[in-house]
Amino acid sequence: MVSRRRFLGSAIAVAGATAGFTALNPSSAQAVAQADPEVIVRPGDARYAELAERGYNNRFVATPDEIWLVHCASQVEKAVNQAVAKNQRITVRSGGHCFEGLVDDPQFRLLVDLSEMKNVTFDRTMNAFAVEAGARLGEVYKALYEGWGVTVPGGVCPEVGVGGHVSGGGYGPLSRRHGLVVDHLYAVEVVVADRGGKARTIIATRDAGDPNRDLWWAHTGGGGGGFGIVTRFWFRTPGASGSASALLPRPPARMRKTIVTWPWAQLTEAGFTRMVLNHGAWHAANSAPGSVYSAMHSSLQLHSSLAGTVQLEIRMDATLKDTAKLHDDYIRAVNAGVGLEPTVDITEGTWLEIALEPTPSYGEYARQKSMGGHLRKPLTEAQVGAIYRSLNDPNHFGAGLVYLAAYGCKINTVESSATAIPQRDSVLKLWYSNNWADPAQDETEVGWLRTLRKNVHGATGGFPVPNGRQDGGYINYPDVDMRDPVQNTSGVPWYSIIWKDNYPRLQRVKNTYDPKNVFRHALSLDPA
Repeated sequence: MVSRRRFLGSAIAVAGATAGFTALNPSSAQAVAQADPEVIVRPGDARYAELAERGYNNRFVATPDEIWLVHCASQVEKAVNQAVAKNQRITVRSGGHCFEGLVDDPQFRLLVDLSEMKNVTFDRTMNAFAVEAGARLGEVYKALYEGWGVTVPGGVCPEVGVGGHVSGGGYGPLSRRHGLVVDHLYAVEVVVADRGGKARTIIATRDAGDPNRDLWWAHTGGGGGGFGIVTRFWFRTPGASGSASALLPRPPARMRKTIVTWPWAQLTEAGFTRMVLNHGAWHAANSAPGSVYSAMHSSLQLHSSLAGTVQLEIRMDATLKDTAKLHDDYIRAVNAGVGLEPTVDITEGTWLEIALEPTPSYGEYARQKSMGGHLRKPLTEAQVGAIYRSLNDPNHFGAGLVYLAAYGCKINTVESSATAIPQRDSVLKLWYSNNWADPAQDETEVGWLRTLRKNVHGATGGFPVPNGRQDGGYINYPDVDMRDPVQNTSGVPWYSIIWKDNYPRLQRVKNTYDPKNVFRHALSLDPA
């Protein structure tokens, strides 16, 4: 890769884990079938702490009686059958990046860890790419690209596990061009529990005649761990045919990644407001299907003033004839009238080099609170003012962040009922986040995030309730406050904030495939 720094307006300068532990990383599904070790780790085992503490948010640490490190669906069935027989609350972990305590909750006594299930292969019988649910996005990107030259439009963090990311309706840098990752989901393999509590494995496809099609549909945005345990996904773009290399999108040969930075010390409130309003207006005008900017993804990252900077990250296809002009025009539009010249760091490399760059770590700032949603129209000036005040709160010492990510374009060509994730006419994805280190600061820092959210969405009870300007929450940015009437004063049920009119169908799936409510967490649906 080649990286250069320049200032806006100057010339572009870019060159071109009580069974014994067995480690297993099979290269094929056949190897798994030949040797599936049973790995069950309990407290007192030297491996327990590392396996229990894999979660992203240190506010929540798993304390299960057993951790099952599984290698196939039959082992998951065995775990489910034991959990039902012994009345153990069961949960599942893929990559461990859940922001809330939906996995790492003391109520859960049996944790199914999928991290050894990470094969990526081409399944000729299904004519689709098979991805085990414990694989991480970076592993999937690398295997698909190096093997077949294709990819799925998943998230920007290569460390995230596909299990929850896909089931929640994941998006990423290629989504404006190719849609959400679930728009390419052909089938799912799910371990469910029948009315007698007995586990069974179902493969559900999007085929119109599939009697289990609704189970597939529930995993196109209904979230992970609420209907069963997904062990495998199959991907194939609808309508695609031909060889394997023609069945999924091909990423650009080269990508441009740019970080635009404004220092807080020189950024006035007027300049900050202008920047955020510019950014919103630009996305409102450039997020329609077919936009020339569908090849570009960006995120405006409004950090707390203590962080020292505000940043705009851009990722776009570097092979387009107009890449340089589109890139610079966009930065100028966001910066117009801000009164401050930002620095612009440009990196070019292969798509895989850019996609596999590790996500910056928060280090010891590993305690977290967040929530997110969708915007149909940009934030108003009053809402931006509320954000500015929170980011400059002198009593706040966490790594606060308001993250506004590009959305729309191809995403918005799909009907809202076609997938479980219904937000199909938004222009921005919104995420509020706060990280801190000291447990003694939990109340203060959680309170900071809640105040920010309430002030920005005060007109709709403290949450982005669907209306003409905003379009509800996102299960992959979970916030259990939505279930609390003290926090959620909108009068709108939490499930309607997330899934809108798709909720009744999701509940029917829950009734059909998990009638005993074996698979449940703080934001899963209850059987009717």
